[in-house]
Amino acid sequence: MIETTPPPLVGEPLALDLVNTLATRPDGVAVDLFAEPATASAWLSAQHDLDRLTAIRPADLDLPQLRKLREHVAGCVDAARQATAPPPAALAALNDAVRAAPAYAQLTVVDGTLVRRVDRSGVPGRDLLAELAEAAVDLVTDPAVRRVRACEGARCRLLFLPAHPQRRWCSPATCGNRARVARHYQRHHG
Repeated sequence: MIETTPPPLVGEPLALDLVNTLATRPDGVAVDLFAEPATASAWLSAQHDLDRLTAIRPADLDLPQLRKLREHVAGCVDAARQATAPPPAALAALNDAVRAAPAYAQLTVVDGTLVRRVDRSGVPGRDLLAELAEAAVDLVTDPAVRRVRACEGARCRLLFLPAHPQRRWCSPATCGNRARVARHYQRHHG
């Protein structure tokens, strides 16, 4: 059974947030935010880095393509974390997605000030895939990718980029709290 309840983690680098749209709840139930247009759209709305793309209508979302891109991004992130070459199909998929909607800079005036804005030359669904693929390219080519960690929570598969080297869980309020409760229980109940 696949649930579509949002995972407890957003606000990581965009490529990790994308990978984290496929998660596992503590009870072992899989969570896929790209299973339905409504949950994919809600995830997109929560992404502050994608403000200009949050107006994409659920009907414009190509969920099979989003799921496929997520799989390729996960493969590239995993390879980059281990300093190995990514699967050729994943590399090709990211490059194809970025090429499908090239980015270009534009000037605009905001409150009387010139502001540089980046737009894409594609249809909304392709723009989104290109934006996500480009975020993955940025992450996997950044030396910080070697610091990306998997949550130590039982059954949790979420990834995060720790700001503090001691961070062990995707969220101290969820997985971290569960681990503390389990340790407390072990101490007091053998």
